[in-house]
Amino acid sequence: MSFLTYFLGFVFYLIFAHLLSYKILKNKILKSRKWDLNICCGKTNGGGINADIKKHKNLPNFILIKNIYKLPFKNKQFNYVLCSHTIEHVDDPIQFYKELKRVGKNVVLVIPPLWDICAAFDITVHKWLFLTFKKKHAELPRFIPLPFANAFHKVFGQKIST
Repeated sequence: MSFLTYFLGFVFYLIFAHLLSYKILKNKILKSRKWDLNICCGKTNGGGINADIKKHKNLPNFILIKNIYKLPFKNKQFNYVLCSHTIEHVDDPIQFYKELKRVGKNVVLVIPPLWDICAAFDITVHKWLFLTFKKKHAELPRFIPLPFANAFHKVFGQKIST
């Protein structure tokens, strides 16, 4: 087989893995239940309260939050909390996860799995690499600083689209 064949196969894999991760599995998790709190929701409606650090138009039950490490909710206020594709961006994943556990009885983290190479290793937006092949987690998986991400963010800034 030629180099071109391997290269095209790898490109096809990257595209397929990313579509599977973000378009199919993420949506399946989002639609699997009504989420009492969809934290750092972006433009997705979890069915309950949708909260983010940036205002989103036309999103029902939206709450603007100022600090992800001090959420404006009572202890164990929510039965089901969804945090989708957020924890890999934050400065302190452990503290953020503790805060999610404080406000929620059941917390689900949706994280880019290692097999989604394009997402998991995206130094332009992520700070952390989670050492998991699973997309959905009930506990915080092991993680390490994403190689070169800190240097990239110091030079170019962290590109985040909410």
